[in-house]
Amino acid sequence: MSDAHNEQQSAIKTPKQLIAAVAGFFLVTVIGIILLVQFVTAQKLTGAGSDSQSAEAIAERLSPVANAGYTFKDASGPKVLQSAEAIYTSTCVACHGAGVAGAPKFGDAGAWTARLAQGYDTVLKHALEGLRAMPAKGGNPDLDDVEVARAVVYMANASGGKFKEPEVPAPAAAADGAAPAAEPAPAPAK
Repeated sequence: MSDAHNEQQSAIKTPKQLIAAVAGFFLVTVIGIILLVQFVTAQKLTGAGSDSQSAEAIAERLSPVANAGYTFKDASGPKVLQSAEAIYTSTCVACHGAGVAGAPKFGDAGAWTARLAQGYDTVLKHALEGLRAMPAKGGNPDLDDVEVARAVVYMANASGGKFKEPEVPAPAAAADGAAPAAEPAPAPAK
């Protein structure tokens, strides 16, 4: 065999050159890491375009919910019934405003004629129990039956109906004869 097959062809021919190459590689690597760390930590990182880490923003996030203007509802207190228009605006308009899933549009006498012909009791029953795509009480189980009845009369009368608004039942007196509880005070303003 010839010695030509066993010869290595490399730029490093002596151990001294090998030590210098390894030291140079480590030196370049360390300098690169130092420069990268300097670049990354040179500026304050607060989030692009936000002041989310400022003292004011942190204090606002940690403040109690009551300070943000929310009003808590006392579940044990007397129920304050909403007006028909308020119920329509908060619950019914989602479907009856645009006619979603075949719901008759508010004020569209043609769409309401067949329903109004069935009578108030049937229309109210469908509103309370649900019908086809419409869930019971329009999907808001917190509504009182009287509130749903008011909203039905409001929508039906706006579409040519002549229904009478239902009477609001008097609040039930406490068993021991005490007066009903007063409405809760509103939350303090900011």
